[in-house]
Amino acid sequence: MSMRSCIWIPALLLSGAQCSSTPDTKAAQAQVVPAAPLPPEFGSYWFQGKAELTSYDLTQARYGELHQGEAVLVFVTEDFSRKKQVKLDNPAANPADRLPVLKLNFTRKFNTGVYPYSIMLSAFTPLDLAKDPHSPKVSLSVQEWCGHVFTQLNLGPKGYNVSQKSYFESEGDNETKLETALLEDELWNRIRLNPAGLPTGSIRLVPGTAYARLQHLPLVPEAATASLQAALPSQLGSTTGPAQAYTITYAGPKQHSVSIFFEQAFPHRILGWEETYRDGPGAAQARLLTTRATRRHSIMLDYWRTHNNADLRWRDSLKLSR
Repeated sequence: MSMRSCIWIPALLLSGAQCSSTPDTKAAQAQVVPAAPLPPEFGSYWFQGKAELTSYDLTQARYGELHQGEAVLVFVTEDFSRKKQVKLDNPAANPADRLPVLKLNFTRKFNTGVYPYSIMLSAFTPLDLAKDPHSPKVSLSVQEWCGHVFTQLNLGPKGYNVSQKSYFESEGDNETKLETALLEDELWNRIRLNPAGLPTGSIRLVPGTAYARLQHLPLVPEAATASLQAALPSQLGSTTGPAQAYTITYAGPKQHSVSIFFEQAFPHRILGWEETYRDGPGAAQARLLTTRATRRHSIMLDYWRTHNNADLRWRDSLKLSR
């Protein structure tokens, strides 16, 4: 993989203007919040030609039990195509099509009995949220020994186009529409860009695509309550300073909630997360379980260059075993 396949290094740091217009009804449902200029130190951290890699100890709820595993968050800036909604190979060839984004690749690996699970989420969020207030694309794949599923959301002029491929007969292969809405999957990027701009109070939010697939639920905006407050020491992994917790509590019988813990100071590294909901092989056997992750280690690395056997040492530095 070439360097240009992952990293965007701009000539000038984006400034991002304040946005204070009054939203219409649909925009209000999407929970567009005022954007803030990127901080002065943003460029020195995110435009140095490297990605931020962080490993986590993971305890994942599945089939009514908790399973041990590990997770990795990969954050990196890149140039995205507005038209094709894929990474631009040559941004200079069509500057008008260039959309600078923060990309998250989020992987989880754990075993359920004899067979393994591998989950990967990719989310793309514009750096200039005042100009482009919605993430243009989210995709998810889940692989396990029964089969695999894939979900992708692409932002269009009238909302998200949702493509789903699944080996389950009840889900099958289908194409649906979703109103323009705030996505839980993009909140990880929004924390890194401007945590002060996270919406709080009563909101409407599309739950995470991984949650929807594991629970076999349709993707629809749901009523929720969001809060941003100081994180408790018991909720954190390794940290050297004050931390915050962004918590979403969904309405509904599954008692679904998500908390993301992150450093209060820039660059707002993700320290861990918790997700609680009722899970089990059937409604009568469902138990209230909490998935938890705590940070192991973080490094900055141009990982697309580290594909030789000698580079396995970087996995050791992240304490990865899977």
